[in-house]
Amino acid sequence: MNVALDALLASSALWRAHGGTEAADPAGRACLPTGWPKLDAKLPGGGWPLGTLIEFLLPGTGIGELSLLLPALARLAAAAPAAGHCWLVWIAPPHAPYPPAFAQHGIHAERLLFVTAGRTPDRLWAIEQALRSGSCAAVFGWLDAADDRWLRRLKLAAATGQALAVLFRPLRRRAAASPASLRLVLEPTPAGLDLWLLKSRGRGPIRVHDAFGP
Repeated sequence: MNVALDALLASSALWRAHGGTEAADPAGRACLPTGWPKLDAKLPGGGWPLGTLIEFLLPGTGIGELSLLLPALARLAAAAPAAGHCWLVWIAPPHAPYPPAFAQHGIHAERLLFVTAGRTPDRLWAIEQALRSGSCAAVFGWLDAADDRWLRRLKLAAATGQALAVLFRPLRRRAAASPASLRLVLEPTPAGLDLWLLKSRGRGPIRVHDAFGP
């Protein structure tokens, strides 16, 4: 753990909760199965790429974005002790966490770190330090505006720490340029949740209907 992450973990902005086989994408990055067969079939490498930046573009929060990630988080939590990546870090989530919901998926609350950060510069700093530390299995950050320079810094930090790195951003940022390796638009429907893969290596825009389906 580096000094910058030590400072983050000591911060009063931090709330501590208590109580698989990887494939590779065409760029050679390790990929973690999403746990959703329809989605895995559309993603290069068959899962979430690790060590790079992923963006979820949302029309609102609480539309199923965390349910989409829970199977992968459960895999990471199970592998974390052996891999040396102990923490699942949430930076500026819009809603209060509920650790019992994670426990139902085998994710122990003592592995969760929740960081409150109101200002965009504070969020960016916290995300970068967590990604770069090498102590985190996953880092989730909620951001609105962020310039290209900062996004590239976060992508480099993700490559250093090899975590699952996900940014949640408003749908209005869809047209903005981004260095993220994978960009998805989430679209709630009466049947569940559809996804648009706006950007994925070697593939054009692809729609995944009912991503939670078999």
